[in-house]
Amino acid sequence: MPGIDESLLEAMRLPGARGASLVDWISGLALGAVGMAPGGDWEATAAETAELARHVAESGSLAAVGAPAAGAPGPTAAPDKEPPVEDMIATTTDAYHLLRFVSTPFDSTVFLHLWLDRNDGNLALARIRLAELADRLVLG
Repeated sequence: MPGIDESLLEAMRLPGARGASLVDWISGLALGAVGMAPGGDWEATAAETAELARHVAESGSLAAVGAPAAGAPGPTAAPDKEPPVEDMIATTTDAYHLLRFVSTPFDSTVFLHLWLDRNDGNLALARIRLAELADRLVLG
């Protein structure tokens, strides 16, 4: 089971990978980063993407929906501690930014960020591999 550095290096082996990081979306800190940083600064990128991830993770309108509770008028959010979204994709003219939320036994407040070249990268493959990396990632 790979740790942070091994997981990020494995992400960088994906075709078109420009950079990868693991970010805590509560603090906005990069817990690890490899490759180039969008804008040239991983700390600034981590803070900016964490803000976006936090907004999505705490969004009630994107929450996983379960069956209505007895007597409740509509669906209710699932009682999980995990973020309601598995991953997010931001598309720019020359790149994809793939953010994959990582489930952890404690608080699930981290995500993997992969910066992928739009011409050389394969977004579908990147989503699959990042999900596998997130499942195997060992934090500690």
